[in-house]
Amino acid sequence: MTYLKRALFLISLIPFGRLAWLGFYDDLGANPIEFLTRSTGTWALVFLCITLAMTPLRLLTGQSFWIRLRRMFGLFCFFYACLHFSIWIWLDQNFDIQAMLSDVIKRPFITMGFATFVLLIPLALTSNDFAVRALGRRWSLLHKLIYAIACTAILHYWWHKAGKNDLSTVSIYGAIVLTLLLCRLPLIKKHLGPTKAY
Repeated sequence: MTYLKRALFLISLIPFGRLAWLGFYDDLGANPIEFLTRSTGTWALVFLCITLAMTPLRLLTGQSFWIRLRRMFGLFCFFYACLHFSIWIWLDQNFDIQAMLSDVIKRPFITMGFATFVLLIPLALTSNDFAVRALGRRWSLLHKLIYAIACTAILHYWWHKAGKNDLSTVSIYGAIVLTLLLCRLPLIKKHLGPTKAY
């Protein structure tokens, strides 16, 4: 399990390494800010989907090691979301607080993106054994915010693409997230277990 986690950790860093490589060689395209924003946002959403997939995979396979990977993937989701947010606040808004607040209020897709990032913060801060022990049952309730985050993330992406009349990719992500959330319903969960041999 240790070697698996190390391997997956390194694999999860590949998108960041690619961006760093392209940036170092000035190969981020004609619009580097847009490229970085799009890439980091996409990978944050990918890792969100991977994190949500851990429970259905445990139910399907009957193997609990999937849950042991969930925290790492969740933190990678936060890592790429931090990069995504930092690019917006630094390169796009130039740390102009008034312009940022105006953007959040006036543009729905920015509102949803900002809400998604804010909701991710308490989950990242409590993704450690000390927080699990200190919060007890409240930890599980707090981390159910992931379901709201999944919805706001899709809305952020959806409204952004709707402005460009390009909903093909976001529709796929929306379907994936919807499927992963439906897997949590009791009626569906009981049918996801591995088939027993009789």
